[in-house]
Amino acid sequence: MEIEDTYAEGFDGYYSEILVTARDGKWLMVAVNSATGYATSGIGCSCEAGIDQILNPEETPDKRTGAILQFWIPAWKKDAIRALELELIHRIGQCILTTPTARVFNAIISDDKFEIGKKLGFFGDGFQKEEEGYGRILVNIPIMMGEFLIEKEIGYGKGVMGGNLWFFCNTGDSAIESAERAIEAIKKIKGAVTTFPGGICASGTKIGSKYKFLVASTNLKLCPGIRKMVKDSGVPEGVNSISEIVINGISEGIVRDAMFSGIKAAKETEGLVKISAGNYGGKLGNYKLYLKR
Repeated sequence: MEIEDTYAEGFDGYYSEILVTARDGKWLMVAVNSATGYATSGIGCSCEAGIDQILNPEETPDKRTGAILQFWIPAWKKDAIRALELELIHRIGQCILTTPTARVFNAIISDDKFEIGKKLGFFGDGFQKEEEGYGRILVNIPIMMGEFLIEKEIGYGKGVMGGNLWFFCNTGDSAIESAERAIEAIKKIKGAVTTFPGGICASGTKIGSKYKFLVASTNLKLCPGIRKMVKDSGVPEGVNSISEIVINGISEGIVRDAMFSGIKAAKETEGLVKISAGNYGGKLGNYKLYLKR
C-alpha cells in the first residue's frame, strides 16, 4: 500500500459549536440529523455541518444524552460571519426548537459570540424570558409541548476546512471499508468533523466545468469508469473505486491529528492500493497538510 507524497490543501473557515440535548437518544438524533441536513459541501450547500462528539448524560449540563455539532462557513465567502449566524438561527429555529424535548447550549469557548438565544426568543411573542439554569444564562421560550431552553449566547471562532484523504481501492467494497475505518478513528478526535453522508464523499469534484453555468464538476481524472477516455487519468490500473473523506477541524493541529488517525486506521484494509489527497496547488488555502508527515 502506497502513501503518496502529496498534501491536502486546507483553508480558513468560521465555525460554531453547539451542544444539543434531548430526553433520549432517539429524539437527540432526530434533532441532530435535521439540523445538520443538506450541509455536506460549501460548493452547493449554504454551510457545512457535522457531529463532533456524542456525549453521555454525565457529560452534559442537564444530565441528558447530548451531541456536540459543528457548523462551518468558508472564510472566503462574502459576509461569512453573518452567514454563519443566520445558519445557526435558521437551523436551530427550524430543526431543533421544533424537536420534542430538545435543548441547546453553547459548546465553544470564545470571546466572539452571537446572541442566537436572544434572537430566537422573539418566537415567544413577548412571553420569552431570560433565566439562570445549569450554570448558564438561558432563554426560555414557551412552546406547545412546554418550553424550549437555549443558551442566550453562542460562540464562534476560526478553524481549518478542507483536510482530506483519498482511498484508491480495487473494489467498491474495499473503498467503503477503508473510509469507514478512517471515519471511526476520526470520530475519536475531539474538534474534527466529516460532513459528507456517513463521512464519505463518493463524488469528488474539480473546480470548473465545460459547462459555464457550473462552478464545479466531477473529478474526471479520478473516475475509474472513464480512465481510458480521459487524458492524463490519475487512476492506476487495478483501481476501480476511490472514496474520499473531507475533514474540518477547530485548528490545523486537529485536522492533522484526524488525517493521521484516518491513515493509520485504514492502511491495512484488504484491497487498498494507495492513499492520496487533493489540493489545488496552493491556490485555495494556506494550509498544506502533507501525508508523509
